[in-house]
Amino acid sequence: MEVINTDIEGVMIIEPRVFTDARGYFFESYNKKEFDMKVRPIDFVQDNESMSTRGVMRGLHFQLPPFTQSKLVRCVKGAVLDVAVDIRKGSPTYGRHVAVELTESNHRQFFVPRGFAHGFAVLSDIAVFQYKCDNFYAPQADGGISISDTSLGIDWRIDPAEAILSEKDTRHPLLAEFDSPFDFNTDLYNL
Repeated sequence: MEVINTDIEGVMIIEPRVFTDARGYFFESYNKKEFDMKVRPIDFVQDNESMSTRGVMRGLHFQLPPFTQSKLVRCVKGAVLDVAVDIRKGSPTYGRHVAVELTESNHRQFFVPRGFAHGFAVLSDIAVFQYKCDNFYAPQADGGISISDTSLGIDWRIDPAEAILSEKDTRHPLLAEFDSPFDFNTDLYNL
């Protein structure tokens, strides 16, 4: 696997080695030993999958401490624009984001560490999206930043005003209204 560093330390794009022949393709989607060596040691404990249609936007989600999660995400069918926003107080990249297109054909994965809000916009007719998480989901710890927050400067490639959102995702605050419990100076979030 090849690891591509982004403009925000700790947020990484991962490209697997894909082997193709007349039968189709094969690739190793996750190898703990290689991931621990090339990205960082981590223990994923929960896998999730969602299916969404064109125009759906999910996010920008995170789990509040002590239930924070790092995620390794990929799109196994269709295409999404995937985004991570730094919400760690004191971080030199606070409020900045990384966006990457994840598709069934590029096989890319995106590593989103703890202390980041995460979301995606569906660019294809249907998208099947998979998440590996390093902490169990805790509904009482749900948090989010508004996908419509223009101060983040995210080009979603979909107009957020026309997006299909869950009721929960319409109520998230703007980043400026959010008092982040994530501290860049805490080892847990400073990768």
